[in-house]
Amino acid sequence: MNMDEERDLVVFEDDAGNELTMEVLDYLAYEGKEYALLTEYVEDDDDGDEDEPIEVFIMEVRPVGEDQEEFVEVDEKLAETLIKIFESNDLEEVFDEEDEE
Repeated sequence: MNMDEERDLVVFEDDAGNELTMEVLDYLAYEGKEYALLTEYVEDDDDGDEDEPIEVFIMEVRPVGEDQEEFVEVDEKLAETLIKIFESNDLEEVFDEEDEE
């Protein structure tokens, strides 16, 4: 199976019309809502520094229609709470598995 088929990718468009592809690393249900942990998707990461920390973003996932979702920014306080929860779920395992592939 192609590695790209296994990835959960989301494309965002900014106000200037530029597209940014993000990879969903994990989902979390918290207080009746669903949240996603995302990072910028890099197609060919062979040149990347493995010790360099990655930047992550947390967004609320809201259903729109039957087959679509909307990703909405969360406030900083909620993001900090959710990051602690994501960290307690051993996300290092997710990153280690990606490094092995």
